[in-house]
Amino acid sequence: MSQQKLPLSYEEITEADIPQLTEVMTRAFDDDSQKHRGLERGGPEGYDNGDFFRTWLFPYEQSVGYKILSEGELIGGIIVWILPEGHNILGTIFVDPAYQDRGVGAQTWQFIEATYPETKSWRLATPDWATKNHHFYAEKCGFEKVDSDPLIPEPEGNTIYRKEMGDTASGPAVSPAPDVSLTD
Repeated sequence: MSQQKLPLSYEEITEADIPQLTEVMTRAFDDDSQKHRGLERGGPEGYDNGDFFRTWLFPYEQSVGYKILSEGELIGGIIVWILPEGHNILGTIFVDPAYQDRGVGAQTWQFIEATYPETKSWRLATPDWATKNHHFYAEKCGFEKVDSDPLIPEPEGNTIYRKEMGDTASGPAVSPAPDVSLTD
């Protein structure tokens, strides 16, 4: 049974968004931890108290975060690192469990590719145990698993993915997603 795509919009994350984003991030990571590891709670350091955003988003000029909204309701977030050479990093993407399996991640990734058309490549690391993430990155977003990447540290227990975007000189690597918009 296919569900209708949700209408999505995106806004840059501000300090004022941290409490609500942290609630959504906590639900998303705890849900993954319960499903895939049998643990009640679990996520990256600071995921459940806002420090994740204070550590990985706000201190760096290269990092950009967007909150994912559906009809004005905050349902997720994404942090990307936009590097001068065009070899960018997906830091995190998370979606409230109540909105998962409805195309939110794929629509959000289309938004990111359309927003950064000059990107030469994307890379990320995701936990080995997060099988749903592996399917999403490889099958839905076109990433390929690689043994290593010079821009991604190799913490034990993670799998590294990379996506080459092709010849950016000839134009955008992807077509803009028709169902997404960036709001101010």
